[in-house]
Amino acid sequence: MKTRALAVAALSLFNFAFISPAFAATGTGMPLTVNIKRLSLDTALRIGQAAIEKCRKEGVQITVTVVDRGGDAQVVLRDTLAMDVSIPISMKKAYTAMEFNSPTSAMEDRFKGSYNVPKIEELVISAGGIPINIGGNIMGGIGVSGAPSGLTDEACAKAGLAAVADDLEME
Repeated sequence: MKTRALAVAALSLFNFAFISPAFAATGTGMPLTVNIKRLSLDTALRIGQAAIEKCRKEGVQITVTVVDRGGDAQVVLRDTLAMDVSIPISMKKAYTAMEFNSPTSAMEDRFKGSYNVPKIEELVISAGGIPINIGGNIMGGIGVSGAPSGLTDEACAKAGLAAVADDLEME
């Protein structure tokens, strides 16, 4: 019996010292740090270029913004004839999609009343923004602005994500 108690104590000490010191240190069983995947610049650029290419095939010039998981612009591409106002709109669409982890088109009828979330200056609730959510990891957002229709903006954003989705899922 004494040998078994010593073995359990030794195993517990081994687990504490070598296997999970970060878990043990918090006293809660939760790690002290987390690993967060981030898009590389090259991946964000591929997204932007694919979105522009899709919209060009539709005959429209747009701006595409890719934001990271913190909501900061990682890539902004404005096609030659895209309107200047499409730059901040694409940024806000990307930010909104990332924050809510939802396509902005799905939110158009969500907020009603005299006080509602879309009145926050950084948000735009209009089709053309999609989150970059791969395998349950929110990595950022894509916003497109400049097409005559938000649905075209969104189709171009989706084409941008489709250009890298398989690679991101396989990583």
